[in-house]
Amino acid sequence: MPVPVADDRVAAVRSFNRFFTRQIGVLREGLLHSEYTLTEMRVLYELAHHGDQPAAVLGRDLGLDRGYLSRILAKFESAGLVSRVPSATDGRTKLLHMTARGRAVYEPLDRRSREEVGDLLARFGESDQLRMLDAMQTIQQLLDESSGLKYAQPFVLRPHRAGDMAWITRRHGALYTSEQGWDDSFETLVGEICADFERHFDPALEQCWIAEMAGQPVGSIALARSGEEGVGKLRLLLVDEPARGYGLGSRLVDECHRFARAAGYRKMRLWTTDQQKEARQIYLGKGYVLVAEEPVFAFGQQMVNETWELDL
Repeated sequence: MPVPVADDRVAAVRSFNRFFTRQIGVLREGLLHSEYTLTEMRVLYELAHHGDQPAAVLGRDLGLDRGYLSRILAKFESAGLVSRVPSATDGRTKLLHMTARGRAVYEPLDRRSREEVGDLLARFGESDQLRMLDAMQTIQQLLDESSGLKYAQPFVLRPHRAGDMAWITRRHGALYTSEQGWDDSFETLVGEICADFERHFDPALEQCWIAEMAGQPVGSIALARSGEEGVGKLRLLLVDEPARGYGLGSRLVDECHRFARAAGYRKMRLWTTDQQKEARQIYLGKGYVLVAEEPVFAFGQQMVNETWELDL
């Protein structure tokens, strides 16, 4: 049975909604001083970050009326921002696809959005920023739990911060020992990769993301320089056990690619082995091509080292 709520509490929530939408500019006719509304930007965001998908799935995830979404998509198709392509697994199904023109329009807006949020946060000191983020996470968590729904993506991505590299190293070691039977030398290697990444970190060309569920880290990925101009390295992809089955691995790779394109990389390269079955499926699905392989004995196992590449 619903709990009765006092009028002053309802008024307080409505007041906060008005205040926050004013702070982030939602009430402006065009979001981010553009010709696009908030809902239209959400549609572009989903296609840019989550890849090709059926219109029905997009509408469900955004909670949009079918007719309203159809009008938005018609506008985008007319402008050349979105096209419809056949599904690789079912030719009868058409997927929404963001075109090169769509990315050219979206990415400056996405960059502007990040800059505006960065400017907002920069008004506060470190402790107040963390208080604000914790409060936001509390609101999101309570509303998610009360909905009674299992969301398709119950995680958030954030840039790495102090302590994250230690977690990445430790979880890689624990998971690969328990699931692959690899020895401690793999954890040592991951620790060296993390230390080198932090030691030479260039935020204009490199980034590491941590995925969180309920405030706890459950995944990671990094984009690092390769030493070859125009080529980035995908590293440290990890999806911990509680986060599996939600498409987190694919989402992390998409985020890495988005940053790489904005940073000017022309190609992505990664190292894996023939034992990483799930990861290899993600790479294949994103269009990576196996360019080199070498049988080796490493981490206490016989395996095949593999190098994969993707033209961005």
